[in-house]
Amino acid sequence: MKTIEEIEARLSAIKKELESPDADLKKLEEEVRTLNAEKAALKAKAKEAEETRRKIAEGLGTTKEAAGAESANPSLEEIRSSAAYVEAYANYIKTGNDKECRTLLSKNAETNGQVPVPTIVDTYIRTAWEKNSILSRTNKTYLRGNVQVAFELSATDAAVHEEGKAAPAEEELTFGIVTMTPANIKKWIKISDEAVDMGGEEFLRYIYDELTHRITLALAKGVVEDIATAPTSSSATAVGVPKMAIAPSVITAASGSTRLSDEAENLVLIMNRLTHQNFLAAYAAGNFAIDPFAGFQVLYSSKLPAYDSASAGDVYAIVGDLRGMQVNFPNGDDVIIKWDDLSLAELDLVKVVGREYVAHAITSPGRFVNLTKPNA
Repeated sequence: MKTIEEIEARLSAIKKELESPDADLKKLEEEVRTLNAEKAALKAKAKEAEETRRKIAEGLGTTKEAAGAESANPSLEEIRSSAAYVEAYANYIKTGNDKECRTLLSKNAETNGQVPVPTIVDTYIRTAWEKNSILSRTNKTYLRGNVQVAFELSATDAAVHEEGKAAPAEEELTFGIVTMTPANIKKWIKISDEAVDMGGEEFLRYIYDELTHRITLALAKGVVEDIATAPTSSSATAVGVPKMAIAPSVITAASGSTRLSDEAENLVLIMNRLTHQNFLAAYAAGNFAIDPFAGFQVLYSSKLPAYDSASAGDVYAIVGDLRGMQVNFPNGDDVIIKWDDLSLAELDLVKVVGREYVAHAITSPGRFVNLTKPNA
């Protein structure tokens, strides 16, 4: 509705409809909620307009000509932040037609490829990444295609050259190369037709929160798996991660860190949440004299088995610096959404597929050590 008067008239009519024994209370309640929200928005808009008029009258606002010139050439960020673009992008996901988005973007949009996501979607993705304690500590890059990263496989140390004595031997330096090949991480969900009818921002939050959360969890598990399954020594094509067979105790974490290089900083201890109790039991048995985590940040991953259920030789915990892990997004870290409203149409359901194109690998030696369950 266009005016507050129209909304109030409709609210009055609804009051009379509620008195009818055949009234659809749920539907009317939803309409009242929507009308009240529209009424509040109109009042806020009127208040803002009145404030603008007051400022112009006092010589504090911009002129009509200046305001018109500014609004005629909004920046890309302003467009992506606008409510109109949020609605257009939601419609684009639902229909696959990006014409509405490109009309709003005008010359700021590329003629081909993915249209940029609204800023609120960027926020959902960044929040999911930052909330994940493992991924937020990795080295994140945006390099196109397959990426080759060189690492130092072996090198001789520098030497002191004393005056009058023979020059030290030339350094012998050997490099290995890790090739990072991206792949799609996918997650799909089914939603009802009622969910499809939600407004733009509400709909995008509903979709992206779930898909981004699940894709982020899968990526974090992939990072942990890279470390846990790495070879024990480095080769020309892979960075090795040494293993230490040791049970949870008050010195386990500290002992593991002795296998790391001097460049390893901001150390963490990654384990299954159930393994935490084994470290606490050792802490209690030692009369609480020593921190069993050696001051390292404790992170959890269900990708690793609990210590009690692990077999001898299984990796149950990791000590290391997650900056030694590189995660590369060739096409950016946006989650791409695909929409299928046909295959489950008879059930009034829509299939929504989210995917993220990403590669990950250990690219720095000496940054991790795997703790394994010793033989009984």
